[in-house]
Amino acid sequence: MNDFLELVKRLRSIDEAVKLLGTQIEIDDSIREALDFAITAHEGQKRKSGEPYIIHPILVAAITASLSGDPTMVISALLHDVVEDTPHTIEEIGERFGPDVRHIVEGLTKIVEIREDKLAPAGSNERLITSALTFRKMLIASIEDVRVLIIKLCDRLHNMLTLDALPPAKQLRISEETLVVYAPIAHRLGISRIKNLLEDLSFRYIYPKDYAKIDEYIRSNHQSLHIRLNSFVGKVKNTLCMYGFPRDEFEVIGRVKHYYSIYLKMHRKGIGIDEVLDLLAVRVIVKDPIQCYEALGALHLQFTPLISRFKDYIALPKDNGYQTIHTTLFDDENIVEAQIRTERMHHLAEYGIAAHWKYKEGEEASDAVKLEWLKSLPYQDDSIEEFYELAKNDLFSEDITVFSPKGDYYTLPKDSVALDFAYAIHTEIGDQATGAIINKEKASLLTILKNGDIVRIVTQEEPILHCSWIDTVKTSRAKEGIRAKCRQRTREVNELTAVNILATIFGKRPEQIRRLLEEAGATTSVQRIPESLDVLKEKIHKIAREAKIREVRFWEVLKKGYKRPWIKEIDHFSFYTNRAIDRVEFDYCCHPKAGDDIVAFYKENRAIIHHKLCRKAYGLIQAGEPMVFVRWRGSKLARYRLIVALQNRKGVLAQLLTRLSHLGLNVTSIELGIYSSDNAEYCRIEVESERANKKEIAQGISSKFKLIDIVALDDAYNHK
Repeated sequence: MNDFLELVKRLRSIDEAVKLLGTQIEIDDSIREALDFAITAHEGQKRKSGEPYIIHPILVAAITASLSGDPTMVISALLHDVVEDTPHTIEEIGERFGPDVRHIVEGLTKIVEIREDKLAPAGSNERLITSALTFRKMLIASIEDVRVLIIKLCDRLHNMLTLDALPPAKQLRISEETLVVYAPIAHRLGISRIKNLLEDLSFRYIYPKDYAKIDEYIRSNHQSLHIRLNSFVGKVKNTLCMYGFPRDEFEVIGRVKHYYSIYLKMHRKGIGIDEVLDLLAVRVIVKDPIQCYEALGALHLQFTPLISRFKDYIALPKDNGYQTIHTTLFDDENIVEAQIRTERMHHLAEYGIAAHWKYKEGEEASDAVKLEWLKSLPYQDDSIEEFYELAKNDLFSEDITVFSPKGDYYTLPKDSVALDFAYAIHTEIGDQATGAIINKEKASLLTILKNGDIVRIVTQEEPILHCSWIDTVKTSRAKEGIRAKCRQRTREVNELTAVNILATIFGKRPEQIRRLLEEAGATTSVQRIPESLDVLKEKIHKIAREAKIREVRFWEVLKKGYKRPWIKEIDHFSFYTNRAIDRVEFDYCCHPKAGDDIVAFYKENRAIIHHKLCRKAYGLIQAGEPMVFVRWRGSKLARYRLIVALQNRKGVLAQLLTRLSHLGLNVTSIELGIYSSDNAEYCRIEVESERANKKEIAQGISSKFKLIDIVALDDAYNHK
């Protein structure tokens, strides 16, 4: 495919583009009609590079044909920009080319992606929102016909192949969107060819220095790498023949890992490229599934396997349909990854869902790629960014497989915890989970699961809040389950707290205040009380003039003993109350930190602070205990835990602390030596910041140091 893509990248004439399309699919009358229609529709239009615009849809159609071979998809690819960029309408497309083509083109037209002249600055919130909106529109447009996504990926691939024509700033922004939106979707659809290409092309523009280092290493060591690779390929072939495989019934392909995969491993482990042990990989392609296991046995008998790296995706396929046996073998001083699969599995691994159209005889390919995730994503979520955060966690991650005691298996992202597994079984199980039994031993719900673990979840009847764990769980289902319950509890607490605060201000019972609020048609929340109290009082007063309780006006009842509230500041807190407060106390049950959501109870001139989601506080709120309005003084600080790899040299810690200071981060704790190797020391640091954008902080640190992990600690209330 590399030679084909080099042609795609170089072509500059319409005739050459049409000729290339003809090498991928027979140009029959229907494709010819679409081709002529598109050429006429785009006549006179130019790309940024100066070439005729029509070359772009023709080459997108050629890439689509190389993946699918489906005439309907090829026609749709030829027409994908006609409605958006020319006077022709979607109705006209439907009349001329049929309902299938109309449906796909309409889906593609609805995806309003980032245009070159409308790009927001890199790293800005506007850019994130735009990318997330594009992402959601892509998925919504594909629910009824996943072919929309396949063509859109081919469209983006051609854009990335020809990105050199744009200024550097636009190259960066389009590459960022490609890496965070398009590559994950290609992965989820099982189209590894497209995923790897999009990742490497994006990597080149986003991290040019890192890309150049890897490229220089691979080029300068090209000969030795390929000598080692060819030597191992020869050994594998001889081994298979020795164990009874005829030479014409298998194929062994050697390859060097793609650049972005190498970069991720270097970044994740804090190592240089010369320390990446498994740069080389081979694929063994056999005729049928049973031969995969026979080949595995032969390789394990001949080479020492690294058992911890063994995965059987044939017996336990990935959700994107991927089936292959992975094993890692020692060969002299080298470590080589070996993948064993059938020809059918190979086609599915390369083409994913597109294999359904490319290989008509194997229609089970479409069934093998599970698309339930596409329909089950939270499209109705009010927050675009939140939707994107949830969806991308499921779209692109390394997988593990864990089992229930009955043998049912679940595929989860790497580093998932037991609570992720609970939500994977059912939302109610996640909501009611209290603990786990992993491999017959009791464990916390925050225990990180390993491949092959057998897990049983312990539950109770009443739901349990796990709000502080939302950054620890990995799956969108668990995050959304936790978030939904905590939102529900927060709304309830806000409403009850507002009534209790008003009752304390007016010196009445909560039920009296609630009745007045209902009759006055007034609603409030704890956050708005300082701004809305006087307005609320006027509403109640107005109703009071028209109604009576035992011949006494409502307001006469309310104002008896009433004093206007004032703001009182004590320590780190601001109170809005008409009661005397001499001191502030914390209860033993929860330990809110600066910036956490809090509530305050009033008792004998004392304000007693609780975390808003504390279970004991919830009981007191329900009981109508006296309360006063409280908020933290000053701005809310975001808190993060960082794990940073430091080279073992003098002064490096001082340099890191200086960098954190320049980024406006206040270090609250530091722990050295939690991990060590011959080349690097790792330290764990907790920081506070007024900047709530975790990505900006990560980028600021990563520009100078190897950031292994960053975790938000916004809500550290312990819900155990």
